[in-house]
Amino acid sequence: MKAVIQRVTHAKVTVEGEITGEIGQGFLVLLGVQEGDTEEDMKLLAKKTAGIRIFTDENDKMNLSLDQIDGEVLVVSQFTLCADTSHGRRPSFISSAKPDIANDLYEKYCSELSNLGVRKVATGIFGADMQVELINDGPVTIIMDTNEWKKH
Repeated sequence: MKAVIQRVTHAKVTVEGEITGEIGQGFLVLLGVQEGDTEEDMKLLAKKTAGIRIFTDENDKMNLSLDQIDGEVLVVSQFTLCADTSHGRRPSFISSAKPDIANDLYEKYCSELSNLGVRKVATGIFGADMQVELINDGPVTIIMDTNEWKKH
């Protein structure tokens, strides 16, 4: 699984003119599910997401996690994170998980964040054409990839 985590002061996702998810301070997570990803990957990614310390403390050091700032999370499914751009100019998405598997892991990831104590978990609509707005705080953007972690 791949996640692009952006520290935000505000984020929202709109589908067909309607806001489907909106948060204040916290993370906008763009989530890509790859072929072969498992519930174990999902749980590890959710735990890392909930626990990563990238909010600043009183000494202006990135030392605080979501729970310490009462942060919120907006999760948007984004299969394009799984693009293979190694050949030609048109990306290939064959490494993306099939929609039913991807949606299942996406929903479980959102639930797992709640189970880990994230106060509010908002979402887009899986597979929909979405418009995402955010104010990136910092800017701080972190990329997590469970396949990369397996190499270490």
